[in-house]
Amino acid sequence: MKILVLMKVVPDTYVDRTLSLETGLVTRTSEEAVLDEVDERALEVALAYADAHEDTEVVTLAMAPELGQTSLRKALAMGAHHTVQVVDEALVGADLVLTAQVLAAAATHVGFDLILAGDTSTDGGGGAVPAAMSELLRLPCASALSEVTLADDGISGVRASDGAVMKVSAPLPAIASVTEALGAPRMPNFKGILAAKKKEIEVLTLADLGVDADDPDAARTIMLTAAARPPRAPGVKIVDDGTAGEQLAAFLVDNRLA
Repeated sequence: MKILVLMKVVPDTYVDRTLSLETGLVTRTSEEAVLDEVDERALEVALAYADAHEDTEVVTLAMAPELGQTSLRKALAMGAHHTVQVVDEALVGADLVLTAQVLAAAATHVGFDLILAGDTSTDGGGGAVPAAMSELLRLPCASALSEVTLADDGISGVRASDGAVMKVSAPLPAIASVTEALGAPRMPNFKGILAAKKKEIEVLTLADLGVDADDPDAARTIMLTAAARPPRAPGVKIVDDGTAGEQLAAFLVDNRLA
């Protein structure tokens, strides 16, 4: 089986993020770029299956700028066999639709039996790319799984919703996305880190995939303006001089909170 795992390089959530008012995009540096943790959990599903099935190949796929290569090496150190990275200046600021088109084209180029991904990225939070890819590739999509079971001919799992817990399954080939409810991913060991330096990162461009990022007939989201977040106004401090209750009630009424 060939399992393709979608990986996204995102700004470290423990670092303050800065928005460029010129581009409307988050300023990114290689020092602050990390793999999205939910994608690492999807990779763990693939690696655990590969541990028990020697004929399984795990390939990671990312649409990421060149500065993301260092982060992508972590997936190789965890145990992925090789990585495919789509790099193209025309993809800067790509929306969900274009991202799905590029990743679907890359997946077709590489070949797969199963595509795994995290359900929602920590930077954009759109949560629509796996479903959009399934539409483009005409494949079933088992989304937002909190439990996953892989077999030679299918995938099954549990999806939690507000009102119920659903058991879903799909025959292969298929696409599935997982949530952070899955167990934590493995940490790269020293042997894996050394091996990662020798593993392949295949770089593709839009020309290789036959995708036109500026197609005038394609649906695209275009940013018109960007503005800095306004400074937070100071809060109201109530000093209890015997009238604190009255002051609090007045504050709630004035702000239409009561």
